[in-house]
Amino acid sequence: MTCEDLSVPLPPSRTTPDLLSLGAMALAVAAVSSSAPLIAYAAAPALAVAFWRNVISVGLLGPFALLRRRHEFRALASRDGRRDAGYCVLAGLALAVHFGTWMPSAQLTSVATATALVVTQPVWQGLIALGQGRRLPMAGWLGIGVAVLGAAWAVGADLEVGSARAVLGDLLAICGGIAAAVYTALGERARTTTSTVTYTTICYGTCGAALLPVCLAGNVRMTGFALSTWLAVLGLVVGAQLLGHSMFNYALRRISATTVSVLLLLETPGAALLAWLWLDQVPRPAALPGLLLLLVGVAVVLRAEARAARHVRTGQATVASRPTPPEGAPLPPETGRAAVPPGGPTLPVSPGPARQVSPERPR
Repeated sequence: MTCEDLSVPLPPSRTTPDLLSLGAMALAVAAVSSSAPLIAYAAAPALAVAFWRNVISVGLLGPFALLRRRHEFRALASRDGRRDAGYCVLAGLALAVHFGTWMPSAQLTSVATATALVVTQPVWQGLIALGQGRRLPMAGWLGIGVAVLGAAWAVGADLEVGSARAVLGDLLAICGGIAAAVYTALGERARTTTSTVTYTTICYGTCGAALLPVCLAGNVRMTGFALSTWLAVLGLVVGAQLLGHSMFNYALRRISATTVSVLLLLETPGAALLAWLWLDQVPRPAALPGLLLLLVGVAVVLRAEARAARHVRTGQATVASRPTPPEGAPLPPETGRAAVPPGGPTLPVSPGPARQVSPERPR
């Protein structure tokens, strides 16, 4: 979102989704669902896969960004743009923590559990908003409670079978969800002045630069992989990282952001299905009720946040549409100040532009 987007009116309500938008959503869900199975399939250390995933993405996006967005990079390098550049870099560091925790989790625990625990991002996002002074609806707290109960159930199922490796994977997946929420919160601030291509290029570049010393310090093998592993890495880049997000952005033209976020929860059963077909991996039966509770809780949080955002937009739109009194007109009595008696002096009111609302920042 650029600076000009801050002065546009509220977007009109979405029309009925067409077949093309629904097809784009189905393709996007399938693309992102392949992420965890491909990570588990790759015969390479997860941190190395995370590094190459971001480096290849920068190699694909970088030339286009430098060619078409040179003015943005120059603006971010200037004194006035350093603050926004800092948010982009911090978001990239949070993304490195996300990839550095969640991607190993997909190799330590089941694909279904790792995916379900990482999609708790909206829960942590709500808690971050609470720390920023935003009020969390009661339904949001209910959803958080259900999601936490489901996560505890799923982790408890791994504890019962005594799998320390799986429990470590579960905890890493939860850390990945928290890091994703931090990444989103920082990105929300950075995207007010930076385009998608520029922001993504900086984030992926920062993420790769942060992961490289971690891999070197941990003596992680970075090369010498089989062709099938490199194809899995390319599948991550082309599928989940580029195609999936592009299709989601296309579907947002006809489908609300809340609906898209809820549909993203289909990534968990989608990933579980692909893991069963590709890896012959079946989730533990004892963990299935917990995974279901977790997804229901996240869905409740998403719906509660969307309802609260609609209330905020409605109130701001009412303020923006309220007419400004003309120059020299008396203040209306309902403002809480006494009306000027007839014949007495009136206080001039300076006219000002109506406050505009950003459609991409409802809260």
